[in-house]
Amino acid sequence: MRIGDDGHTPHHHAAAQRMRQSFRPPALFPCPPSLPAPFPAFAMATPSGLIRALHRGTLSQNMVVDRIFSGIQPTGTPHLGNYLGAIQNWVNLQEECSSVLYSIMDMHSFTMPKEPAVLRQNILDTTAAILACGIDPKKCFLFRQSLVPEHAELAWILGCLTNVPRLLRLPQWKMKRASQNNEGTVGLLTYPVLQAADILLYKSTHVPVGEDQVVHLELAQDIAQHFNKKYGEFFPVPKAILSTTKKIKSLRDPTVKMSKSDPQKLATVNIADNPDEIVLKFRKAVTDFTSEVTYDPAGRPGVSNLVSIHAAVTGLSIKEVVHQSAGLDTAQYKMVVAESVIQKFAPIRNEIKKLQEDKSHLIKVLEDGAEKAKELAAPIYQEIRRLVGFQ
Repeated sequence: MRIGDDGHTPHHHAAAQRMRQSFRPPALFPCPPSLPAPFPAFAMATPSGLIRALHRGTLSQNMVVDRIFSGIQPTGTPHLGNYLGAIQNWVNLQEECSSVLYSIMDMHSFTMPKEPAVLRQNILDTTAAILACGIDPKKCFLFRQSLVPEHAELAWILGCLTNVPRLLRLPQWKMKRASQNNEGTVGLLTYPVLQAADILLYKSTHVPVGEDQVVHLELAQDIAQHFNKKYGEFFPVPKAILSTTKKIKSLRDPTVKMSKSDPQKLATVNIADNPDEIVLKFRKAVTDFTSEVTYDPAGRPGVSNLVSIHAAVTGLSIKEVVHQSAGLDTAQYKMVVAESVIQKFAPIRNEIKKLQEDKSHLIKVLEDGAEKAKELAAPIYQEIRRLVGFQ
């Protein structure tokens, strides 16, 4: 699913609980072919092997190959929550699994249109950032969504099989529509169907998601099952891979998650922020009047958010972080967390700068990835066309 700025509602938590009951991975989601795994070992060595098999006709269209799909909206350089909640897991997944697709979701970002020049730059900046974080195009397909037209074409087919009341019930529609003075667009209403098409176009079996996107994955599951019932078993029903990282909250309002769209500039730490900016943002982080460092998300959300960030960037457990911070007051602890974040992102920040200087390389990475994605999607989409009667 895409990484976005949607918020939380009780619907999200209930849906997330249902997902947990069906699938819960370990921290690194391993799937070595010789050992038991949280989901079945991969049936091929490389994605290109599958492509060749499909073109030769030696692999059945109904054969299920484990495949991971996820995407990120091009909002520029990702923030701390994006990295810890999603991109860090993406890096782990590409190392452990052999069929992985990651997409820059420029079509999704168009639900909130930006100036063309801004969108173009955001696409390149997002690409530079995730490459700097460790995404390797040799180990996954990294591509721009709009370069693969089958995404939109399949979204139309699936949209014709999805009823409007179901989309109107989605909490993101209600929240985003409210932010647009109750004048939400058709694209804003139907983008969850495009999300389903993103996933199903590649017969994806697993999708890394945050809790706020679980309801959209459930829609993709329902659409897959409805299509299978109508046209015969074709799509695997995708399962969730839920992040084990605690949700990263705003530094200025620890009751809401960190977001690029937050109007308070001190609320969000971007992974390309310089050390002075990071120190300032953590120094101004909202805590409380108790000086001791403890972890109590309900009673002390501000300090607990700092503990979650500290644990995530250092790889320590919550318990270890709290133990190491004994004797520090919250003002001192803020600087400890800031320094940990600075150290974590220093090499990433430097690599982002290098990559941003070579736009032609970034464009080529996305175009090459799109060619591979189209080659993988083409035989699947052609079979969809046949099933529904287009050919």
